[in-house]
Amino acid sequence: MAVREMKAILIVDDVEVNRAILREIFQKDYVVLEAENGLEALKIITQQRENLVAVLLDIIMPKMDGFGVLEILHEQGFMKKVPVFLITVECTEETTLRGYELGVMDVIERPIVPHVVKRRIESVIELCTMRNNLNEQVVIQEMKLDEKTKEIQGLNNAMIGALATAIEFRDCESGEHVKRIHDLTLFLLKNTRFKEGLNDQEIDKIATAAIMHDVGKIAIPDQILNKPDRLTRDEFEVMKTHTIRGCELLNQIPTINQNSVYHYAYDICRHHHERWDGGGYPDGLVGEEISPWAQIVALADVYDALTSERVYKKAYSHAKALEMISNGECGIFNPALLQDFLALSEQIHSLMHTQ
Repeated sequence: MAVREMKAILIVDDVEVNRAILREIFQKDYVVLEAENGLEALKIITQQRENLVAVLLDIIMPKMDGFGVLEILHEQGFMKKVPVFLITVECTEETTLRGYELGVMDVIERPIVPHVVKRRIESVIELCTMRNNLNEQVVIQEMKLDEKTKEIQGLNNAMIGALATAIEFRDCESGEHVKRIHDLTLFLLKNTRFKEGLNDQEIDKIATAAIMHDVGKIAIPDQILNKPDRLTRDEFEVMKTHTIRGCELLNQIPTINQNSVYHYAYDICRHHHERWDGGGYPDGLVGEEISPWAQIVALADVYDALTSERVYKKAYSHAKALEMISNGECGIFNPALLQDFLALSEQIHSLMHTQ
């Protein structure tokens, strides 16, 4: 059997007779590798790292002593997987303490008692092997769990998209509105100052959550939701409740709060009609009280509503929509967000016309 396929023990000692004694103890059950000094030992460890189950290390050696080897192995984290034993006549309190501080598993004093050394070392090897196998199983299970989590996340996102699209159809829309809101939210988060503090994963979550902004409309009566004329004051009050009803709906979906987009979806559902000056609803939030993502979805929603045909209006041109937004005809927005939005207006126009 090739050396690389067998369990190996490395004996590091500059005295041949000392190596011979230890070799005799372990050669029946292990491949025994030998080094005369610390530099040779490090070379062998580099080559045979995956096969080694223990290192038996002397302290006093030429070129590099045992502590020099230990310091390097300690920095590499080698002893987290492979036990190292000091076998020495220099078994002072200082030596023992330094060895343990550098991560050795045990300090064995010469002269060697073969059956005692064999039992002590093999017991540790067995325990370390079991620990390493357990750690490998934990890693495998974590990988499987991560894959399962991603699968569930994908399914949840698909369900969210299907629900949001179904609501759009009920609202006499084609279902493209939620896709445009997703894409415009994603674009604004990636290309404005509001991306600060958000990584790509968080930005993707927010864009996914944005499609749920109007989920509460499922609770609005058809005669109000699809009314072709201007809503009365009472009807508008009912329409405004879709922000609250959306949050209630989210909370009624089992385990939804375990979905990583829940926090964003809830906030966007409730606050995408808040306005910078406090004139929005349902909570009358002012300025920075409104989260950046709710602000962005609010602006994206207004822009798309203006440039899309609805049962109660024709579509406005891109230029007219920008004029109305800039003049405050559709609510008051964060000046910084509005500035970035207008600076990106041509790119936004191109993005929306490729839908």
